Amino acid sequence: MAHQVHIIGGGLAGSEAAWQLGEAGVKVRLSEMRGVEGTPAHHTDGLAELVCSNSFRSDDADNNAVGLLHAEMRAMGSLIMACADAHKVPAGSALAVDRDGFSQAVTARIEAHLNIELVRERVDALPASGPVIVATGPLTAAALAESIGAATGADALAFFDAIAPIVHRDSIDMDICWMASRWDKVGPEGDGKDYINCPMTREQYLAFHQGLLDGEKTEFKQWEKDTPYFEGCMPIEVAASRGVDTLRFGPMKPVGLDDPKTGRWPHAVVQLRQDNALGTLWNMVGFQTKLKHAQQVRLFRTIPGLEQAEFARLGGLHRNTFINSPQLLDAQLRLKSAPHVRFAGQITGCEGYVESAAIGLIAGRFAAAQAAGGALAPPPPTTALGALLGHITGGADAKTYQPMNVNFGLFPPIEGKTKKKERKGLYAARARAALAQWQAA
Repeated sequence: MAHQVHIIGGGLAGSEAAWQLGEAGVKVRLSEMRGVEGTPAHHTDGLAELVCSNSFRSDDADNNAVGLLHAEMRAMGSLIMACADAHKVPAGSALAVDRDGFSQAVTARIEAHLNIELVRERVDALPASGPVIVATGPLTAAALAESIGAATGADALAFFDAIAPIVHRDSIDMDICWMASRWDKVGPEGDGKDYINCPMTREQYLAFHQGLLDGEKTEFKQWEKDTPYFEGCMPIEVAASRGVDTLRFGPMKPVGLDDPKTGRWPHAVVQLRQDNALGTLWNMVGFQTKLKHAQQVRLFRTIPGLEQAEFARLGGLHRNTFINSPQLLDAQLRLKSAPHVRFAGQITGCEGYVESAAIGLIAGRFAAAQAAGGALAPPPPTTALGALLGHITGGADAKTYQPMNVNFGLFPPIEGKTKKKERKGLYAARARAALAQWQAA
């Protein structure tokens, strides 16, 4: 079969991209390494194998951003969602699947498609020409990772990436916290107030420090143990173990930060820095951690001002392979330095099964439109897919870019005054209308 688009990687993103192209009448070569060579994390050679959880998370399209993304993908003919729905298992309001049945279904439908040629092969370098979609995920083989690094200017792509927790701005108690930069240094906006500061007394700090030491941590997987640390990503609990005041001379340093309520420096300060252009998400500076998620929520809500914090993402430290998409990709997921190459899935810096498949879906749609001699406008930023895509291709700060799940903090805020309990429903209703209009265009 003479192909028009070459897809590298048969995970969720690659399979979804291949399906979208095949359904549009475009011939596809789908290269999947498993079947020739395994990975440390996969157990089969099936396409779209779920390595960790079997959950696609909430299926509530009215109150949850990932549930809304489910609905949008179903409306766009997603292979991944169709197979997930056909092989779901009881999980309350979540969508969980029989992982073997799900993978087998995806593989069978890809193999049966007349426009898709599935080839079991390892690809060691980015093709020099012809439309390509790279969807190799966080376990990209070393040779291909080196080729991607050469094309993107990255020194290395496999490292322990430090993920700091991200908090929804409207859940921070600003009656306790205040806006300021250290020593009132002027930031990009010219007002010297670039950080949200959460003050701690000595007693609060000592209790927090002990909580870091005592909290239950996750263990590295065997295949992660040989991966070197990336510079600057020491877990906060490791720093805490080096001495009771280590954090007060590091990420929790109070010097130069006058609490307006006391006129003095607190004993310690937790700082949050704006994480997206909309200002709806703020990350906890220096708070990468291996604490288990439940421990993080419990401990971080003891920080003054974060008692009611809602987290868009919790902290972590794990091996990952992803590119700095906001810097490297255009709005159509094309590599700016080599526009014949698109990236899709987790390698773009999205986090989660559904998000990975969603970016594969839109990459396939973009490539199909190009193959037909046209161009597809990106979905509106008010949709779940458009918000996620926008974050990847420019909405996030390239200097601090880290993997992210879809969440309502990526959406443009609802205009006018709204009640907090109604806000998610308003986001969902606006997204449905925007998607329908975009699909009809």
